[in-house]
Amino acid sequence: MNILLCGDVVGRSGRDAIKAHLPGVKRDLAIDLAIVNAENAAHGFGLTERLAGELYDAGADILTTGNHVWDQRDLIPYIPRDKRLLRPANFPEGTPGAGWCLHSLDGGRGVLVVNLMGRLFMDALDDPFARLESILAQYPLGRGVNAIVVDFHGEATSEKMAFGHFADGRVSAVLGTHTHVPTADAQILPGGTAFISDAGMCGDYDSVIGMQKEASVRRFVTKMPGEKAKPAEGEATLCGVFVAVDDVTGLARRIEPVRVGGRLSAHLPLL
Repeated sequence: MNILLCGDVVGRSGRDAIKAHLPGVKRDLAIDLAIVNAENAAHGFGLTERLAGELYDAGADILTTGNHVWDQRDLIPYIPRDKRLLRPANFPEGTPGAGWCLHSLDGGRGVLVVNLMGRLFMDALDDPFARLESILAQYPLGRGVNAIVVDFHGEATSEKMAFGHFADGRVSAVLGTHTHVPTADAQILPGGTAFISDAGMCGDYDSVIGMQKEASVRRFVTKMPGEKAKPAEGEATLCGVFVAVDDVTGLARRIEPVRVGGRLSAHLPLL
């Protein structure tokens, strides 16, 4: 089973990269499931129903989010109706929407996709470690679930790494999002779980984490508030992670970064 996670989509440039490159990547890598983190798709802040539809049309199967999930308020009445759009599962009980879904593939295979958010330097949510434990009690790997993929949306690499080791051997992959910078630590942990601290962003890298660089630099130099950040609008790089999962064990056999287009050096795994 081949799974792709695309990192945070930032603004129009990021959406254009998904539309331009995702269909070809899915074809070339024989992708069975494409997950896209869409929390910055709407001008850098949040997601709308219309833009979710555009990402589905481009080939996304599941959309995940993070701390910007509620930035576009019209998403609140929409998210309970879209079973493929996830918000972090460790939001408090009663929050609209769902934090995980069981997605069916050809041949009767099922993939559990879980969206969680870290707590270090982030909003104070419920414990993501405990929440995963409760989810796995309902959906253990190998018992009706052929693969489990966790999008862990967090700021601190230490928390992400700790979470990867916590889940090692019990999920197929723990893939970090949020910081918009792809890390070089893609690996299979000792128990067989694929891990990377951050998949990077789908956005313009001639920027400051996807936002126009001039205003960002000015704010650091002057320490003064300025205009609201706006997404950079140059050619974007599609950044993501490719994971090959063993159909029998549900554990990872391979993990590699994916980079297509834009300024970053290209990398597409060979099958």
